[in-house]
Amino acid sequence: MTMPVSSPPRERIVQAALALLESGGVDAVSTRAVSAAAGVQVPTLYRQFGDMQGLLGAVASAGFATYLQTKTARAGVGDPLTELRAGWDGHVQFGLDHPHLYALMYAAPQPGAAVPAALEAAELLRRLLQSVAETGGLAVSVESAAVMIHAAAMGVTLSLLSAPVADPHFSERMREAVLSAILTPEQWSASDAAERQAAAHAVSLAALLPGLPTPFTAAEQRLLLEWLRRLTG
Repeated sequence: MTMPVSSPPRERIVQAALALLESGGVDAVSTRAVSAAAGVQVPTLYRQFGDMQGLLGAVASAGFATYLQTKTARAGVGDPLTELRAGWDGHVQFGLDHPHLYALMYAAPQPGAAVPAALEAAELLRRLLQSVAETGGLAVSVESAAVMIHAAAMGVTLSLLSAPVADPHFSERMREAVLSAILTPEQWSASDAAERQAAAHAVSLAALLPGLPTPFTAAEQRLLLEWLRRLTG
């Protein structure tokens, strides 16, 4: 694949490296492959970025810019809690849609790097949490809540990317667990509270059942345990 020659060399190089990264991972981003795809000589790449690490940093910055576009598109579409959930889901989905780019952006960041788009995305989250705090909805500080959400969402995404078989409910459960930790109880809806109570009883029964004398056959007990697991998500 070759980038349009009408674009500036730096842009062509970044877009070529990004395309190679998305299709083949970081190992596919070689100076020879990027230069050929961008339609430039290898020395041009080094003049623009210094070395391959500089180029990968520029690609990560482009990834953050794309992520910011998706994040800002969701801003203001609902109440703060709805936006928090949508923001979490969008973050995870971005990582699943762009696994190699996400790994470059988050798993191996440049030490001390301050990518403007990444900082702006973090500020959007902080402002959203500030709105929740102003209504008395946060049980921790805005800064602590932002750190917890970001760290947990990043960990969930990287875990899903590395899991041989992804649990379809893993992200949602982690999202709600984090929200439970940062929100005041008043922010939980009646249905949330009922679901939490039912899930807690189900977990307790599932833990106790194997050691209890029961009138169930082995097959019935396996079926009951399956039902309890479904109830806990």
